[in-house]
Amino acid sequence: MHVMILGGGVVGVASAYYLAKAGHQVTVIERQPGVGLETSFANAGQVSPGYSAPWAAPGIPLKAMKWLMMRHRPLVLWPCLEPRLYGWLARMLANCTEDAYRRNKGRMVRLAEYSRDALRDLRSETGITYDHREKGTLQLFRTQKQLDHVGDDTRVLDAYGVPYEVLDSAGCIAAEPALRHVGGIIAGGLRLPGDETGDAHLFTQRLAAICEGLGVAFRYRVPVAQLLSRGDRIEGVETGDGEILRADAYVVALGSYSPALLRPLGIEAPVYPVKGYSLTLPVTDATAAPVSTVMDETFKVGITRLGDRIRVGGTAELAGFSDVLRVPRRQTLERSVGDLFPRGGDLGQAKFWTGLRPMTPDGTPLVGPTRVANLFTNTGHGTLGWTMACGSGRLLADLVSGRAPEIESEDLGVRRYAVPA
Repeated sequence: MHVMILGGGVVGVASAYYLAKAGHQVTVIERQPGVGLETSFANAGQVSPGYSAPWAAPGIPLKAMKWLMMRHRPLVLWPCLEPRLYGWLARMLANCTEDAYRRNKGRMVRLAEYSRDALRDLRSETGITYDHREKGTLQLFRTQKQLDHVGDDTRVLDAYGVPYEVLDSAGCIAAEPALRHVGGIIAGGLRLPGDETGDAHLFTQRLAAICEGLGVAFRYRVPVAQLLSRGDRIEGVETGDGEILRADAYVVALGSYSPALLRPLGIEAPVYPVKGYSLTLPVTDATAAPVSTVMDETFKVGITRLGDRIRVGGTAELAGFSDVLRVPRRQTLERSVGDLFPRGGDLGQAKFWTGLRPMTPDGTPLVGPTRVANLFTNTGHGTLGWTMACGSGRLLADLVSGRAPEIESEDLGVRRYAVPA
């Protein structure tokens, strides 16, 4: 069967790999001149099943109000007259209940842990390298109040069997020796030893090369205009220059741009672009740089070691499809890494970047079939596209191939948002 994947980010390329391994003819359509050049390009670098949790949670509305008032605020909302934003926010708020959080967390952990195992299998199969490390994640608390609330996190981890360690200041320094230079600002931490790190862009590039060896065709600089349908099937893809591309099945993996393509077909995909920022700076002193990933709980910033670089990522900005690089967001990232690893990297040479994370209101991505017989989605992964890419791709390949998936998948698809007839 010929399968056409729309989108060449880490999720789209992972889908191509598993579909090709399943014996399908695969074509990837990408508007950029290469793979992994948008949201996958400079993300925080974390593969974090242990941190797979929806943003919509009990207490978040009150916390969000406080965050909006902070100078170095992790959440930014730009007032605008955009009905889709407010509809998405209303749905997200509706998921801020205990029952919804447990349901959504369960879905996300299921897929994230499956994806971690799939990534490890892929490494074994292919020998792919991408500046990856398997040294866990340290969530760092600057205040005793933050540490006192660690039970809120560990109860959830206990429920899903995720291993962890609660550490005092000395334990944090043992896990991340460079923190010895700033030990006085550390109250404690929560370490997840099963998490990994890696360069998502490098992974996507190298996996695309492996895919080409499996016969996958990549077509670059080809924007997608619309899906052409007849009855309950897609008949083709019309490109920006009017060309019609045809296949037997189609996968929409366009991140934040997926809803615009699905909407004319009557498919509701509530994915909204949540803007994130990152800095990438060269390591100047390896002994003063992070070993793996440190999550700065105060600023909601992740600081990750990627080879001879440090990646600093954070902020959730609701500003539509804006790609403006805003100085206050950079200052927050600089503040966090400057506090914790002041001698680790050269901020003067840092590269500032922004990307659009495709978020669903319940945090769970949209992976699986649609009401259109030969159309599938693999989108809406939010901040966890890198974490969930391989599992989502392997799951999707099973569903497209008509095989029974290895994990429960009925509640992961776009159909959960369908309006009853």
